[in-house]
Formats: sequence, C-alpha cells, structure tokens
Amino acid sequence: MKKQFAVVLFCTLAALAAPPVPVIYDTDMGNDIDDALALAMLHALDARGEIRLLAVTVTKDNPWAARYVSAVNRFYGRGDIPVGLVREGVTREEGNYVRRAIEQGGWPHDTDFPEAVGLLRRVLAEEADGSVVLVQVGFSTNLARLLDAPGGRELASRKVKLLSVMAGDFTGGGPEYNVKEDIPSARKLAAEWPGPIVWSGFEVGKTIRYPARSIERDFAWTPRHPVVDGYRLYMKFPYDRETWDLTAVLYAARPTDGYFTVSGPGWVRIDERGMTRFEPDPAGRHRHLIVDDLQRARALEAMVWLASQPARDAMRH
Repeated sequence: MKKQFAVVLFCTLAALAAPPVPVIYDTDMGNDIDDALALAMLHALDARGEIRLLAVTVTKDNPWAARYVSAVNRFYGRGDIPVGLVREGVTREEGNYVRRAIEQGGWPHDTDFPEAVGLLRRVLAEEADGSVVLVQVGFSTNLARLLDAPGGRELASRKVKLLSVMAGDFTGGGPEYNVKEDIPSARKLAAEWPGPIVWSGFEVGKTIRYPARSIERDFAWTPRHPVVDGYRLYMKFPYDRETWDLTAVLYAARPTDGYFTVSGPGWVRIDERGMTRFEPDPAGRHRHLIVDDLQRARALEAMVWLASQPARDAMRH
C-alpha cells in the first residue's frame, strides 16, 4: 500500500513539474460563443502552468473579432499575448456579440493587429522543435495559407507536435460549418498538413452542452466578465450551448486524461461539398475523438471548472 501511494505521489509530482505546453489558438471568434469559452479555458490552463498561450490567430475577417480576443486577454491580465487577424478571409460577418460586448461593457482592447500567417511564422520560429500544440476551432484559412507561405510548411513540420481541430462530422452529417465556410482550405489542411491531426467532430461537442447555470453561478467571483457578457448577448438567455470548440482545447491540453476515446489512425477525407469521412489506415496521421456518457460527464465538469476559474490578475470592474 505504501509503495502504491509512493508511486502515485511520484507521478503526481512529475506531472506538476512538467513544463507547460506551448499552445497557439486559431479561432473564428464571434461566429459562436464556444470560441470565447474555449479562450477562457486556455487562460485557466495557462494560469495553472499546464500550457503557455503563445498567440491567438483569428480566421474571421472582422476587426471586432480580434478586438474581442484582445479584450478577453486583457481581462485575464495577459494583454501581452499577440493577436493576429486574417486578411481577405472568407467572411466579414460581425456576429452577435463581439462588438456589442466590447461597446456595452467598455472593455479595453487593442486595435492594431498583425496579419495572422506572419504572426504564426514568427511565433513558431521562436519555439523548440516538436513542442507546439496548435488548436484550430474555426476555418482552416490561416493554417492552409501557412503551408503556402515561405518556410511555413517546414515550420509546421518541425515545430508542431499536434494539431487539435474542431471540424467535420464523422457520423455522416454535414457539411460541418467550419469546413463548408472555406472548403478549399479545409481540403488542403486535411491533405497536406505534415504532422498528426486529431479531429473533434460536430457530433462530439453537440452532445455536451455548457450549462446556463454555470454562467449565472460560477462567474460570481467577478462583478463583470467579457465572456459572460458575450454569452448573454449571443442568444436569448438562459440557454445551454454546445461545447464544440471546448472539446478541442480540452483534448489538446490533456490528451492522456481519458476525457475522450481516440480512434485508430487513418485519414480524414473532405470532398468538394465539404463532407468529411474517416478512412482507417495504420499509416495515417489523423485520428478523431469519440465520447461516451461517462466521458461526457467528466469532460463537462472539467470544461466548466476551467472556463469559470477565477483569474488572479483579472480586471475588477
């Protein structure tokens, strides 16, 4: 018994001593509120020392999307995290909450943002080989363009150890939104990304809903919060929203914690309509997430705790 306790204690201390994983978050902030909750999770994981949030790149070609990201970063006391914005992206739609949350809440934010692919190249170049985890929860525009940028493909191959993607539907549904909005980029990413990709399909986050009661109760540690403002503005409140993007973040940060089952290896194929299918292949570099009822409960608990975690350096309004 003492020996077992010692082993458990050793493993726990080893995990706590592990260096934080460098993470880049690529998002279409504003199209849904799950992007904002996922960003809150990333700040919690950063504060816990599990990750280092290196940068956020935005695939939504609207300045208010990047401004909202900046406002959330500043709220968490991390205005130093660079934010990149796509140029000539596939949609300029503002969405329901990014601008309104900032203007109604008076949240301070940056207004000048570098081009996203240039920022990706710079940040990746500064990190150790095989160390970076990329989390893509929007369109594939930025990462597809990275593959075509000078030195971009080599950086992706050398620096990125995992790409965690929320996209596709592996139950025969679709075409899924993140894919169909920029089908050429999604097809390029699936066909040409040089490293491993784990896909969280539409069917995973659809079955796990973030509870409105958490918005009402778990953020009481602060009088106001930009993510809470966004959640209340996105749809008629109260509502429980699907956790699509949160699942990709949770797996990226804690891939061995058993929140999901990971399929065997294979390849994700995307056709001209944006339909996705998974082809098993022992030599494949792609896998996709599967979730059962017990895992749903565990994953939701973790996502709620992380998204609502009190921030030591948060702005108090």
